[in-house]
Amino acid sequence: MRAHRTRTPVRAGRRTALLAVGALTSGLLLTAPQPASAANLITNPGFETAGADGMPHCWEKSGWGDNDFSFTTTSDAHSGDKAMKVELTRRTGGDRKALITESAECAPVVTPGKQYDLGLWYRTTTPDASLTLFRHDETAGWQYWTDLKTLDMRPAVWTEATVRTPQVPAGTDRISWGVSVYGTGAATTDDYTMEQVAEPVPDPGCTGTARECADGTWEVLPTQNPVRSMHSVVLHNGKVLLIAGSGNSEELFEAGTFTSAVYDPEDGTYEVVPTPDDMFCAGHVQLQDGRVLVMSGNKGYPSADGTIGYQGYKDSYVFDPETETYTRTNDMNDGHWYPSATILGNGDVISFGGLREDSTGSVTADLWSDAEQRWLPMNRVNQTWSYWGLYPSMILMQDGRLFYSGSHVFGNNIPGTGSAIYDYDANTVTEVPGLRNKDERDQSASVLLPPAQDQKVLTLGGGNIDSNPDANRLTDIIDLKEANPSYVAGPPIPQGTVDHGDGPVQQTGDQGKMYVSAVLLPDGKVLETGGALHNRADPVFETSVFDPASETFDPVAVDPQARGYHSSAFLLPDGRVMTTGDNPGNGSWNHNVSVYSPPYLFKGERPAITSLIDSEWTYGDTQRITVDRPIAKAELIRPAAVTHSSDPNQRFVDLPLSVDGNDENTVDLNVTSNPDLAPPGWYMLFAVDAHGVPSVAEWVHLRGPAALTAQDAGAHVHDFAEAPQGKVTGPGRKRAAEPVPPAVSGCDRHYGSANVCVPTAFPAEVGATAAARCTWLKQNDYGTLEVNGKDDPLRLDKNRDGVACGKGDVRRG
Repeated sequence: MRAHRTRTPVRAGRRTALLAVGALTSGLLLTAPQPASAANLITNPGFETAGADGMPHCWEKSGWGDNDFSFTTTSDAHSGDKAMKVELTRRTGGDRKALITESAECAPVVTPGKQYDLGLWYRTTTPDASLTLFRHDETAGWQYWTDLKTLDMRPAVWTEATVRTPQVPAGTDRISWGVSVYGTGAATTDDYTMEQVAEPVPDPGCTGTARECADGTWEVLPTQNPVRSMHSVVLHNGKVLLIAGSGNSEELFEAGTFTSAVYDPEDGTYEVVPTPDDMFCAGHVQLQDGRVLVMSGNKGYPSADGTIGYQGYKDSYVFDPETETYTRTNDMNDGHWYPSATILGNGDVISFGGLREDSTGSVTADLWSDAEQRWLPMNRVNQTWSYWGLYPSMILMQDGRLFYSGSHVFGNNIPGTGSAIYDYDANTVTEVPGLRNKDERDQSASVLLPPAQDQKVLTLGGGNIDSNPDANRLTDIIDLKEANPSYVAGPPIPQGTVDHGDGPVQQTGDQGKMYVSAVLLPDGKVLETGGALHNRADPVFETSVFDPASETFDPVAVDPQARGYHSSAFLLPDGRVMTTGDNPGNGSWNHNVSVYSPPYLFKGERPAITSLIDSEWTYGDTQRITVDRPIAKAELIRPAAVTHSSDPNQRFVDLPLSVDGNDENTVDLNVTSNPDLAPPGWYMLFAVDAHGVPSVAEWVHLRGPAALTAQDAGAHVHDFAEAPQGKVTGPGRKRAAEPVPPAVSGCDRHYGSANVCVPTAFPAEVGATAAARCTWLKQNDYGTLEVNGKDDPLRLDKNRDGVACGKGDVRRG
């Protein structure tokens, strides 16, 4: 069973604090060193001038939690006569820190978009000390920003620590910082410095066409995907596992023809892989060792008369990228067709939702133990007996709790507000407010925005296959560092064109898209692409880049291929984005594969990581790389494991940089000490220059001791999302299942085969007559549709000849 952190109770009057991690940063801009004469922005940097409350002028006591502490102005100084000593003699939780006073008189003025070199001299008798930043937002006031660097333990020798801040966020006018002590022992500090970083060199010239440099470009690859893949996993050898199972084909299911393929981006080839079971609409996640855990899948298709829906089996497999083979594990406790799959900070995997073997909804949480390499029995897994729906997006927060974003598949959302925080330790669910149109977020996308340290989630688009309205343009953003987090409205998704069956036309009104894909890019932005206006119909052609810093969309080049239901989009190690699939309601499949080259690939020569000392990383490490020229930042991006607009494990983790002043191409990376921020596994390491141009990724393997938690790893842990005020529920009554209608997929099974989806609800603009419905079906290439059984609920077989939308049916109206 996974070990979890015990959270410190909230205390009245305590600073709003957040879970942070030793050695975190964002956007560290490395340029030419500042001249020695650069102005120090710190007032009283050596503590020489006395102030009030026993503290030096322009310095204040800060901290929180249950601990015994002291603040001492000591004569044991690096220079001058005074230094500041902060000591903890007992600690259950929290920290103590001497901060620059958060006032207009003392806190340094900063400029949004700029970066600052910070430095200090220190001695420490504890390994639990880190450089911590706060920022003053002109609207929201003072708030925690990030931890930049964990200080090595130096009990006897004065040591200099330097680090560069992220770019100052918009709306920030001042910052405050100091050293947090969050373990027993002391940190003595002196001679603080803060200098603005010099401007970067001018932008390089465009190396492509003007359009490529502004919008990027798409290429449709010459070789088609040989399988009807709806699951895409980027493997740590750079290849891509594409899982089809039966590919939503009842004929292939009956024949026992289940497929996967491994695509190699290096040479564009596909290797079809024997697949032991129907992994159509399974769940999948990459384990700590790089193998892929594939859970559940399709035990059976709906019955022809529509009385039985899809069924999920309990089977589970691991795929080994080295041998390209599947191996069976023990069974799950329940069937989970369309399950969630979230890796936790100790390498365990938790799964919720989906359909059981009898096609009812699963209320069982299943837990894969990394230590035992098996699914644990139900009596060892906390249960709330909640039904989370299908493919619920469950995102791991920095303190080990799970955030359900509200993105899901098929029909209405869960009851209540539509989003929630699940605390496994307490076994409680707390509703989170603010998600707009919560029952029209079917096949929306949700991502933890870059950098993961900011703990902001973006949810975009969606619809509802039951009522089948026009999909929406909504985006909602939540900051999980707030004490009482709530979604707020983001900018609408830009509109493109929509093809109703007679060629693309411009979207109008509030038309948006469902089946949308969202991909984290190495420049810290998010690509959103693909989608459709209605249930498995009316593809939307629109692609944009979302900038988390400005919270704006920039429309870019558009994928020429339709990418709706059962499509995927994911980042390749070379910085391009690959898209596959599309499975309209007529049962056809798009085997064409597209690759997008973002604008950053047309901004001059790419930086290169010329050496990587070690690809095996542990939490809290300092790792050295060399690059061929100065870089702006480095980050870890977890490789994709995506299906149905959903990849809750996708994350972008910034790494703090320390640079040798005599050799800017030698860079030390401070690895986060928090496994809940960056769960164990293989990551793509990108080095990015000041213009957002990334290197080709190197693969690194991040891991720690068994059952490692944030507390075990010595992470600097603050409470955040500490006081959500939504309705709290604990475990409900033990039950077997949630009733789910057989038509949960939005398809009326009275017509055609199981892989054909005649909608139970047609788009609003389609009249409720046989003629109007049949015209729409013809425009969307449904072809001949046999009627299954005697029922004709949509009145498409007026002459009762067993064929829907025949000539006689249309003439009769």
